[in-house]
Amino acid sequence: MAQAVKRAYKYRFYPTPDQAELLNRTFGCVRVVWNRALAERTRRYKDEGKNTTYVDTAKWLTAWKQEEAFSFLQEVSNVPLQQALRAQQVAFSNFFAQRAKYPRFKSRKKSRKSATFQNNAFTFREGQLKLAKTAQPLAIRWHRPLPKGAMPSTVTVSCDAAGRWFVSLLVEETLTPMPATGEAVGIDAGLDHLVTLSTGEKISNPRHERADRDKLAKAHKALSRKEKGSNNRARARLRVARIHARIADRRRDHLHKVTTRLVRENQALAIEDLTVRNMLQNHGLARAISDAAWSQLRSMLEYKCQWYGRDLMLVDRWFPSSKLCSTTGCSHMNEKMPLNVRSWTCPSCGTTHDRDVNAANNILAAGLADR
Repeated sequence: MAQAVKRAYKYRFYPTPDQAELLNRTFGCVRVVWNRALAERTRRYKDEGKNTTYVDTAKWLTAWKQEEAFSFLQEVSNVPLQQALRAQQVAFSNFFAQRAKYPRFKSRKKSRKSATFQNNAFTFREGQLKLAKTAQPLAIRWHRPLPKGAMPSTVTVSCDAAGRWFVSLLVEETLTPMPATGEAVGIDAGLDHLVTLSTGEKISNPRHERADRDKLAKAHKALSRKEKGSNNRARARLRVARIHARIADRRRDHLHKVTTRLVRENQALAIEDLTVRNMLQNHGLARAISDAAWSQLRSMLEYKCQWYGRDLMLVDRWFPSSKLCSTTGCSHMNEKMPLNVRSWTCPSCGTTHDRDVNAANNILAAGLADR
């Protein structure tokens, strides 16, 4: 059954010098408003024991604009500033619900540069997007079309550490489930291979970070030699950021291709509910786990299954998928299974198992049993 979902379409664009200057000022104002509101909320609760709502912070913003020291807030659109306060309200709601940590202050150098515009702060006509207080539409590279007749409700402009500009358009789209296949697959995430399927197929792990490790080390070494605060250091930092961006882009592209294929071919998908954050505490494997991006893999599977009418089955993280024999009718389980053991023979039924394929079969069986 078709369903309406909100989906973001992200494009790269190339601002004019005037647009870049205005957007950079907007990013700075968003950061200032966020930090000042966060400081005042924290002080108010500690000193007066009062909770703060979005309405309170919106009143503060109006008052701050009248102060001479913060008059620069009037030079940019008011909507991104209000959206920053709304985002902070959501951050506090998540904190009080124990879904996130206490909101942090934004750093000029390290925090993400972004600003969100509601539909009263931009116009979108005939494929041209014009933001508030700008004279010209953005020069967007439309590498794929928006859904026919879709109108953006929200536009988020961002600039990454590599100096690339992006615009994300949130639209409402009607998605039709993919044709049912009747197939089910178990997925075992790994490092030697990105995923191993219960069908026996192993999908390679490109190890994008490892491929560019020497180039990255050389760029970091050059950065460390530059004088702090100099233009040369800024250029060296940009070179490092571009290498990181290339790694992230290639990794994301590969994950999209893998997850889209798995969702297209299978009606039900079973995967372990891994706590990647805890696994990263293993300093011997943390770098490889981060490069494999298991969290991103699961996130893509989750929303794509939801969009296209597939069933994603999560198996308990403590389920002994590698230790248990997957042969039908055999329930033998080994006491230990070190990571260096890649294949083993079941002492009960005599079946020789590939460690990862056996784990994928057990994950599929456990997922179907709980379905």
